[in-house]
This record gives sequence, structure tokens and C-alpha cells, in this order.
Amino acid sequence: MGMDMDMDMDMDMDMVSVSAARQASPGMFSRRASQRTFFGISALLFTASTTLTIVWCASMSAMDGMPMPGGWTLSMAWMRMPGQTWPGAAASFLGMWLVMMVAMMLPSLLPMLLRYRQAVGSTARLGPLTTLVGLGYFFVWIAFGMAVFASGVALAAAEMQLPALARAVPLAAGVIVLIAGALQFTAWKARQLACCREAPACSSILPANAGTAWRHGLRLGLHCSSCCAGLTAILLVIGVMDLRAMAAVTAAISAERLAPAAERVARVIGGVVIAAGLWLLAQAAGL
Repeated sequence: MGMDMDMDMDMDMDMVSVSAARQASPGMFSRRASQRTFFGISALLFTASTTLTIVWCASMSAMDGMPMPGGWTLSMAWMRMPGQTWPGAAASFLGMWLVMMVAMMLPSLLPMLLRYRQAVGSTARLGPLTTLVGLGYFFVWIAFGMAVFASGVALAAAEMQLPALARAVPLAAGVIVLIAGALQFTAWKARQLACCREAPACSSILPANAGTAWRHGLRLGLHCSSCCAGLTAILLVIGVMDLRAMAAVTAAISAERLAPAAERVARVIGGVVIAAGLWLLAQAAGL
């Protein structure tokens, strides 16, 4: 009799466990499916953006730039194509700038998006909210690209009109790279890097609403663009269409975001950049 009661109790406990597992499994399955979708879409975006960036850079490199005093070539990225208006040129540049930024920044953005998803928790709106964070993030980079295009066009026009300014460009490029390398050793860089790597904290809970998601993406974009300012400047002065420079900058940004010892990695990158800046200065001086 006692054994029968024990068996009945064990069977009841097993049934409760099975029932609980069945109730929990839809949520767990949904969460895993959401994660798979997230990584799948991210992989597709990275592949598509990288392919388009390579094609764009190859097509622009095939066009002969304008030889300038000082022995360098002015990129066609800062000029209008025949029959193209300036608004059309700006739209074309911003479109390719966005594609390029997705290819360069997505590897380091993924951990930040994952932390956001953990902070929001399980919700049926996790996919759209994550998309909003990404849109806010890249909106900041689009705004940065608008400033880059306007500055690049103005500087190109000045260089074409002032030969003395054009001759100073190789020297200025070396100085900018040198400053970018020194920036890697500053406390300001360390703070910006910490914000990119740690926000939001694992213990924080974020509201699952569109406004919070958009503002969070904007904050991430502001911190990220500030943190990458020096490395982005290197890409701009070396050549925005140079695939080797683009790959090197992407690797540097990803390494200092993803590696365990972030500040140490940032300093190592800074040392390499300073050496490159000194080499550019030596070349500009004819040494």
C-alpha cells in the first residue's frame, strides 16, 4: 500500500514536471528562434554590405583621380560625376557611406545589441525593438557621413584652387594619423571604449518600448562614433575607398571592442598607428 502511494506520488511529480516543461518550452523555443533569426539577419546584412562595399570601392578605384601638387591623387568621392547634381552626389555618397559603415561596424555592434536584448528581456516585440536600436545607431553614422561629405567637398575645392594647400596634404595626413595614434592612449578614449563595451549593464532592465529603443540606439551611435573618431580619421586621410585601409580600421575597431583587455589592445593599436604616422611624415618630408 505504501509503495503504491509512493509510486503514485512519483508519477504525479513527473506529470507536474512534464507539464511545467511543456509550459516553459514555447517561451524557450521562441527565444531561441528569435536568437537564430537575429544572427541570421546580421550575417546576411554583413555579407551584403561587405560585397557592395568591395564592388563600390573597385568601381571608384577604376576611375582616375585628379593628380595634385605634392604627388598625391584627389579621390573622385569628393567630386560630381558628369551630369550629376550636388544633391545627387551627396545622396550617392551617403548611400555608400551607410553600406560601408554597416560592413565596418556591425561586428562590434552585435555584442551591444545582444546586451540590449538581454536588458529588455523576453518580449514578442524584441525583433522590431532591436531593429530600432540599430536604426538609431546608424542614423548617427549617417549624420556623421553628411558632415564628412560636406567637409570633403569643401576641402577638395580649396585644394584645387590653392596649390600650396594641396602640397601640404601629405604632411597633414601624417600629422592626423599621429594624433589619432596618440588619442588611443588617453583617458577619454578609455571612457568611450568602456561605454561601448558595457552599456547597458547586465543587471539593468530597459523598458520594452520604441522610444527607449530609438534613444538607446542614438546613445550607442554617439559613443561609438566618438570612440572611433581617431580611427575613422585615419581612413578618411589615407583613402575612404582604400579596401586595405578599411579592413585594417575594421579589424582595429573590432579588436578593441571584443578583446578581453580592451585598453591594452587600444594602446597596442595606438603604437602601430603612431609608427604609421611617423612613416607618413618621413615620406612627406622626402626621407
